[in-house]
Amino acid sequence: MASAKIKKGDNVVVRSGKDKGRTGTVLQVLPKDEKVVVAGVNIAARHRKPTQENPQGGIDRREAPMHVSKVGLADPKDGKATRVRFETVDGKKVRVAVKSGEKIDG
Repeated sequence: MASAKIKKGDNVVVRSGKDKGRTGTVLQVLPKDEKVVVAGVNIAARHRKPTQENPQGGIDRREAPMHVSKVGLADPKDGKATRVRFETVDGKKVRVAVKSGEKIDG
């Protein structure tokens, strides 16, 4: 599953769709659905009726989940999207950026 390569807190670049080229931090990963929620990207508007808790009503805007294949991890060197591979370093499995060879964690 591709979502194991992107984790909560990672900086990612949107590769396709209406927000192509925008960057943000992963707020949530949904591995069963293969989706991620990225801060400030894929904003969806939800129209709310007035209720007792919110008598004004109005439009709520928040980040909607997007498919993990639409985002790529930002390379630690230049910030552009890169793929991820795994390597074993000192008996630990670490993520490595394919473009630059930089370790992402570990």
